[in-house]
This record gives sequence, structure tokens and C-alpha cells, in this order.
Amino acid sequence: MIEARALARTFTGRKGREKTEVVAVAGVDLSVDEGEIVGFLGPNGAGKTTTLRMLTTLLRPTSGTATVAGFDVARDPVEVRQRIGYVSQSGSTSPEARAGEEVVDHGLLYGISKAQAEARGRELFEQLDLDGLWERQPKAMSGGQRRRLDIAMGLVHDPSLVFLDEPTTGLDPQARANLWEHIADLRDKRGRTVFLTTHYLDEADALCDRILVIDQGMIVASNTPDALKREVSGDLIMLELVDPSRAGDAAERLKAAGSTEPEIDGASVQARVPGAGSVLAGLLRSLDSVGVELASIDVRRPTLDDVFLTVTGRSLREGA
Repeated sequence: MIEARALARTFTGRKGREKTEVVAVAGVDLSVDEGEIVGFLGPNGAGKTTTLRMLTTLLRPTSGTATVAGFDVARDPVEVRQRIGYVSQSGSTSPEARAGEEVVDHGLLYGISKAQAEARGRELFEQLDLDGLWERQPKAMSGGQRRRLDIAMGLVHDPSLVFLDEPTTGLDPQARANLWEHIADLRDKRGRTVFLTTHYLDEADALCDRILVIDQGMIVASNTPDALKREVSGDLIMLELVDPSRAGDAAERLKAAGSTEPEIDGASVQARVPGAGSVLAGLLRSLDSVGVELASIDVRRPTLDDVFLTVTGRSLREGA
């Protein structure tokens, strides 16, 4: 559904009187299969927005190639636009218009008839829990309702591929969870492919079949959420000791179990161990054999934030 090879974009700026070249995207390779929800993550300035704008034909690549829905973004931008839906972060509704009119007008821009646009729009309103809001102005809707209206506008021409740019930014937790269900339904019930950008790692974890991480203009990680966690981070084992003076002994036993360099903070010792469940029993026996007494032990599975921190050197929350 999406294939990009060595996709790059540079911008020309000025430093004093001299022209300077700024590399926003340094050569991205990515692929998205039909029927997937793919999350696209990256800190601010990493090239995420520039890549998205190239894939949606809003910005012409400097070099490289990309095909979207079977058409080249540089040679056939109109064909690409006819086959994709794009829901921007800021939304595209007019506060003063009627919700139904917005959807119909959007459909007319894609060349479908008014009757088709209204029929599809009303069907989408029912599917997206917008029943009864056809005549309402967006300014009188809740944040969650406005985002679902944005998605209806992006789907009215029945695209095979939908780009969602930060779809739940600014929504309260209940509205976010509700919108997650509708995004998942795009794949599960409508068979659509979804390319999703987000700053919420729990959102990417819950929704995405695969995740792409971009940093400094290049893809630095690509896999399923679970596989990324296994590959990059390992499980975190946290030991709380009865006697803080034995922290060095506990750290040695953790390292012998295959951990990363342990961190010691008073009576607390922690380190990451791949597949902690398989070494936990042996670790406990080892600690007991040298007389290290535990007040508590805790094992935490890695999160996508751990993955992001490992591959980019910073938390996505910092980037946001």
C-alpha cells in the first residue's frame, strides 16, 4: 500500500548571506501492507511531519521514490489523492458550518455526487457514533465528536488508505479510548489501511500492528510493538535489599544472570535482563546462596517508551 525507497527532502535556508541546506529527511525506506495499522513515531524535528507530507503529496521529495496506493507521489499526485484519506492534526471543519454539509462538500471535492456523498456521510455518522449531529455546527460539538467528524470527512470518498495525524491530541482519556475503537474498526470492519502518527505511546501500543520510529531523518526501528520491546529493552528487575551494604553483591549476581550494568541507589538495585522470567528462579537461588536478603523484588516488562529512549536517546514525551 505504501513503498518508499531512499525518500529524502532538503530545504534551503540562509545563514547570514550564505545559503545553507537543511536535511529534513535523509533517505527513508518504509513499506506498509494492505490492511495494517502502522504507527509512525518520532520526536519533533526528526522528519516525521516532512515524511508524512511527502507521502500525502503535500510536499515534493527532493530525491528517492514513493508509491502510495499504487501510484507515484511525484508523477501521479492526483491519482494518489483520490485514493487516500487525510485527517490533519488541526482538523479541517469550519466551526460555523453544519456537520453534514461539511461531509457532503468534502465528498463533492472528490468528484462523487451529492446523493452519494450524503448517503456515505450518513452511514459514517452512524458508524462513528455521530447520529443526530448532521445539522449541528462543529463549534457546538465535543472534542471527541469533532475528531470523529474529521475522520468521517476523510472517509466519505471511500479511500483504501487513511492517514491520521495525531488523531487524539487534546482529547480526554474517555474520548481517546472511544476514538481508538473507531480507528481499530477502520481496519477490522472496513478493511482499510491506516498510517497513524502519534505522541501517545500507549496509543501506538494498543492500535498498531507495526511501528516505525524515525530520528534524524532516518528510520531507526521497525517491527511489531512486542518485538521491539523484546529486541531493544529487556525486562527490568528491581531488587530492594534488607541490608544496603550488600548492594554490590546483589549487583554482581544480576550481572551473572545476564543483565545490563546494574544501577545501585542505597538499598535498591536494578538492571535490565532479556527474558527475566527464565532467569528469575536462578537469580533468587544465587542471592540466597551468598546470604543477600530481599525486602522485595519486582519485574516490569518493557514499554514503548523504553524502546524509544533506547533507539533515540530521549523519551518521546520530551520530543512532544
